Amino acid sequence: MSSTTTTRVPHPVRAAAMAVAVVFLLVGVLGFVPGITAHLDRISFAGPDSGAHLLGVFHVSVLHNLVHLLFGAAGLALARTVPSARSFLIGGGVVYLVLWLYGLLVDKGSAANFAPFNTADDWLHLGLGVGMIALALGLKGNPNARSA
Repeated sequence: MSSTTTTRVPHPVRAAAMAVAVVFLLVGVLGFVPGITAHLDRISFAGPDSGAHLLGVFHVSVLHNLVHLLFGAAGLALARTVPSARSFLIGGGVVYLVLWLYGLLVDKGSAANFAPFNTADDWLHLGLGVGMIALALGLKGNPNARSA
């Protein structure tokens, strides 16, 4: 008697949404880890006065980290089906493009910089926005992939 084992992989769009979501969860957690986030003792809940920098580069606050965690959790939940995974990637990409524009326009020292963002965050947001939308639109189905 022979048994055949088949391995079913998730649809590429679902896999991409899961990977992006896990990265957001990881970034959200690492934003609270001393040594990975420089000057963690100077973190504030929100606003430009937060002195913490993830990897010594990206300006973060408690709010910024919580948003990453929530975004990651939402991404995992939405990665359950192809249409919702694609929506997460496109919608999230649009959100990050809006954040990029906001970061370019906002006075970095003002209360309007509530998340807070710095120039490194701005360019990361551009890359995330373009990358997430490209994944959503560029990944096609695979006959062996699970769509749900």
